[in-house]
Amino acid sequence: MTDLPHAPLLVTPSTGSRAIGLALGLLLTLVATLAGLLLAPEWGSAAIVLLYLPPVLVTARYAGLTPALGVSVLATLAFNFFFTHPYRTLRITSPADLLTVAALFLVAVVTSQLASAMRTQAQLAAASAARNATIAGLARRLIPCTDRESVAQVVVEDLARLFDCHVVFAANEDPPALLAAQPPAPALAPNDRAALAAAIERSQVTGRGMAHVSPTDWQFHPVIGQGKVHAAVGLARPDGRSPVTEATRELLGNLLDQAALALERARLEAEAAAGIAAKERDRMRAVLLASIGEDVKPRLHAIQTGAKSLRRNPGDTAAAGAVAAEAAMLQRYVDNLVDLSPGEDQEPIICGPLMIDLFRHRVTRAGEEVHLTPKEFAVLAELARHAGRVLTHRHLLRAVWGPAHEDHVDYLRVAIRALRQKLEDDPAAPALILNEPALGYRLAASASAKSDV
Repeated sequence: MTDLPHAPLLVTPSTGSRAIGLALGLLLTLVATLAGLLLAPEWGSAAIVLLYLPPVLVTARYAGLTPALGVSVLATLAFNFFFTHPYRTLRITSPADLLTVAALFLVAVVTSQLASAMRTQAQLAAASAARNATIAGLARRLIPCTDRESVAQVVVEDLARLFDCHVVFAANEDPPALLAAQPPAPALAPNDRAALAAAIERSQVTGRGMAHVSPTDWQFHPVIGQGKVHAAVGLARPDGRSPVTEATRELLGNLLDQAALALERARLEAEAAAGIAAKERDRMRAVLLASIGEDVKPRLHAIQTGAKSLRRNPGDTAAAGAVAAEAAMLQRYVDNLVDLSPGEDQEPIICGPLMIDLFRHRVTRAGEEVHLTPKEFAVLAELARHAGRVLTHRHLLRAVWGPAHEDHVDYLRVAIRALRQKLEDDPAAPALILNEPALGYRLAASASAKSDV
């Protein structure tokens, strides 16, 4: 996602722009005076009054109210000096001229106030639009973030750019853990770390410019959502000035609210994924436990029978082989139960170009996500848990469809065919999901192996 343009935090005129606006107003006043001197002999002095209103409007628009009032006074004096009798003086002898000058001054003042008010409203609207665009831009960048580390990285990048300062993002842990910083590896003195801990503990701003702790280089703001402090954000300027002013404090609060929402969303998504994974483990365990009565008890009986036969005839190799085979089957069931323990690894399984994330139910091939149906994912997940090992048809059918369907091999073949269409470079010559004739399937440990269907 591309970065948003650096929108200004406040839309206020600079000293240079105000000076230019005042100079333009003075220049237009001079032009109005010269034009009036040319037009007065033919049109009369009363029509010249209108020539002095544009300079007042321009000054109010670009320089503000106070310079516009000054130009209003100057325009009134210029009209009195050049266009009222006696000319070239500031005296007024005619009541009509006095009313004209007074009217000019009042109109100029009112016009300058109206123009200045419009200018102020335009500045406020522009500042509000810039602030809303900044908040919306951060919210858009936070949408793809699924963990607190990615949230922290996006937040520090945006705050460092917007406030032109150094930024750190620390999680609410004991002690607080730095998740991201801009620039990396910031130097936090002991009093800075104390201010960071205080911001999290007290849920209030601490550090530079605050009276809560001893003087520090950093100013720390808590990130609060749902009544809980999730983290704290620290800001510091290289020149030592306070990184946040009264004018920008509200914007920073809005941005931190977006960060809190993103952290809360990431936490809920992680809990939901953990709940789904736990349900899947429970379902798989229930399937295996349900098969014990049907598969484990007969094998235990066969082992007991073989043991009795061996006691009667110690040299019975057939009985010994049967005992060993049945014991191996029981060991496989135990391994499957252990694989489904709550503490199993949540890291994705890498198999050649495939990355199979059992925890988040996601499959990517060469970096691109592949959409699988629930049954297709269940078959692939079972193969991935035992990558490189042959899983029988009955095992896969029982694990995915349940014990009642362990003879429906067609179900499994349809799922395998669909997986190969989506995952293999050449489904007709599979290199990932390999067939073991009359036995079952296995997931190749690498993409180099080949096998006929």
